[in-house]
Amino acid sequence: MRNRIRIGSRCVKGPPECRPGIGRRAVRADKMASKSNAEGSDEVRRSKGAASAVQSVDRAVSVLEILARLGEAGVTEIADELDVHKSTAFRLLGVLENRGLVGQAKDRGKYYLGAGVLRLAGAAAGRLDISQESAPVVRELADDAGETVNIAVLDDDGAVNVMQARGAASVTAQNWLGRRTPLHATSSGKVLLAGLPTPMQEIFLARRLPRFTERTVTSAAELRAQLADIAAQGYAVVAEEMEVGLSAVAAPVRAHDGQVIGAVSISGPVYRMDEERLRELVKSAADAAGELSYRMGYRI
Repeated sequence: MRNRIRIGSRCVKGPPECRPGIGRRAVRADKMASKSNAEGSDEVRRSKGAASAVQSVDRAVSVLEILARLGEAGVTEIADELDVHKSTAFRLLGVLENRGLVGQAKDRGKYYLGAGVLRLAGAAAGRLDISQESAPVVRELADDAGETVNIAVLDDDGAVNVMQARGAASVTAQNWLGRRTPLHATSSGKVLLAGLPTPMQEIFLARRLPRFTERTVTSAAELRAQLADIAAQGYAVVAEEMEVGLSAVAAPVRAHDGQVIGAVSISGPVYRMDEERLRELVKSAADAAGELSYRMGYRI
């Protein structure tokens, strides 16, 4: 009964597509199968295309990172760094150059970061908020150090604390958040002063420096020398200069262009701040300031 169909009591020969009902179902099944196969092939092609696009973006970003690290590099050097053929590196550089993200020194043929990168960096830096970016850094530092941690920024001739967290061992309930403090008598203030251009430092030093305790530095010459040391060593330490019984250390926070835009400070009671403890806190403050600087776009 092969290739036969039954109509009533009779069997009729014929190919499947000619058989009533059965033929139509078979044709529809074939069409659906063909469509499914085609869609599957399209999906595979789309997946491969997406993967290729992601790889190209990753390589392009790597090119920018290589140029940021080396300053300038040729096609061969970049290809070696990426582990790709020179033609691939050349195509990536061509796209980046067209977008202004890299430039080429015509006399040497080497590539360098273009002005477009500065434009993007400036736009990103303008959206960064030090108080927002510092929140997790401050909390972690306070937990680790067990003391009070503050982030301060320059405010005319003073410093304002824009973020604060207290550690488990903190002995004071004083809230420094939003409080304006003197530049010449606090660790944060001295770090901010040390980060200013010399002419601006001299304008400040020409003013009368008020005394808060017996240990407050009120001599312009002495403070000037301290600021030079702070700028060179990258941190400040004060003991009872603004408040009796309180010591503090601070380190600078830098923006993408290296400018000092804030200070991370750790403060606590003098009786806990021996020389060894101060060294530990200086390192902790410097590490936290480095992390926050990185969040703010600074790269060494």
